[in-house]
Amino acid sequence: MTDSRRDFLRTGAMLGAGLALRPTLGGAMQAPQTDAARDTTPHSGSAKKLLILGGTGFIGPNTVKYALARGHEVTILTRGRSATQVDGVEHIIADREAELPMLSSRKWDAVLDNNARDYRWVQRSTKALRDSTDHYLFVSSISAYRTPSMSYASAGDVRMQPVSEDYDRFTPPANWKDGDDAPYGLTKALSENIVHEVFPGRATVIRPGLIVGPTDPTDRWTYWPVRVDEGGEVLAPGNPMHSSQVIDQRDLTEWIVRLAESGTKGDFNATGPATRMTFAEMLAGCRAVTSSAVSFTWVSEQFLSEQQVAIWSTLPAWAPGDPLMYVDVSKAVAAGLTYRPLADTARDTVEWDKSRPAAERAKRAAGLPREREKELLALWHKQQD
Repeated sequence: MTDSRRDFLRTGAMLGAGLALRPTLGGAMQAPQTDAARDTTPHSGSAKKLLILGGTGFIGPNTVKYALARGHEVTILTRGRSATQVDGVEHIIADREAELPMLSSRKWDAVLDNNARDYRWVQRSTKALRDSTDHYLFVSSISAYRTPSMSYASAGDVRMQPVSEDYDRFTPPANWKDGDDAPYGLTKALSENIVHEVFPGRATVIRPGLIVGPTDPTDRWTYWPVRVDEGGEVLAPGNPMHSSQVIDQRDLTEWIVRLAESGTKGDFNATGPATRMTFAEMLAGCRAVTSSAVSFTWVSEQFLSEQQVAIWSTLPAWAPGDPLMYVDVSKAVAAGLTYRPLADTARDTVEWDKSRPAAERAKRAAGLPREREKELLALWHKQQD
C-alpha cells in the first residue's frame, strides 16, 4: 500500500468518524487572527488620497468600504456600467480600452489597480499616472507563474515544494510582439513587468490565489459551503491530502489598503491560509458552520477522470497536484496579511448565497449538478461492492 493510499484511507476514516464536526479543524491551519484584519477605525497616520482602478466588481466594493472606514479619500475609475452603487467617493467614468489623459493632471498618494484583465490597460494607466503617484499597487495573480496545466496527470503529487515569489513566470513566445493578445497568465506577467518598469522601487505587486467569499459572481468556491450546508451525501474528490488554498476577498482587500497606508513595496503571493491546508480540512471548515446531517464520500481521481468530471469547473476549487494550490505566503504574512477562520468565510458565503434570487442560484456558474452527483455516487458505490 502506498503512502498516498494510506493517507487517503486514514483521512477518509477521520471524516467518517465525525472529526469534521470540530470547528477547530477548519480553522487549525489559519494564521493567528489579529485585530488588523477587521480594524475599521481610522488609520493612525495621515489620511491618504487613493485612486482605485475599478471599485464596483467583486473585490472593489469592499476595498472602497474599508478605505473609507479608515478615513481615506477615495476616487474610483470605472466604465460606469455596473449597477453597484458606491457612495462617498469621487467617480471618474472612463474606459481603460482608451487613453486616460484625465489622470495625468491629478495627484494621489497611491493607486490600487485591481481590475486589469489586459496588459494594454496597464500600459495606458501607468503611462497616465507616471507622475501622479509615488505608489502603484497592482493586483496580479499566481497564474502569472509558469506551472504545468491542471490535469489528472498531476494528481499523484500530494505535497510538493511551495511556489515562492521567485518562481518562473510566463514570458512571451518567440513570435509574440507588443500589442498582440495574451492569455491570462502571460497578460498578468507582462502587466507586472510594466508596473515595475514605470514605477521602479515604487511598485507593489500582489498575486492572489483563488479569491472567495460573499458576493463572488464566479461561484468558483461557493459550491462547497453551499453543498455542505444542504447536507446529505457529498461527493468529495480524489485524495483528501491534496493541497487547497483560497483567500477571503475581505482579507485580501483590507490588506491591500493597509499596504497602501504603510507604503510597502515589493512582490507578494496572497492566498491562504498561512500554512498548508488539505482539501479535507477545507471541507471541514465548511462543515463546521452547518447543523445539517452530512457525510463525505471520497471517490478516486481515476473514477472521476473516467466519468469525464472536469477539474476546477465541474468540481470547482479542486486542482489535484497543482503547484498553484500550494503557494508560499510567508512574505505576505510578514507584511501584515491576516486571515479570518475559514469557517467564517463559509458561513458568510452561505448566508449571501441564500440572499440571491432563486433564478440566479439555479444557474450558478460552476459546480456539479445535484442529479449528476447522485448518479456518480451511485455508480461509485456499485463499483465498490
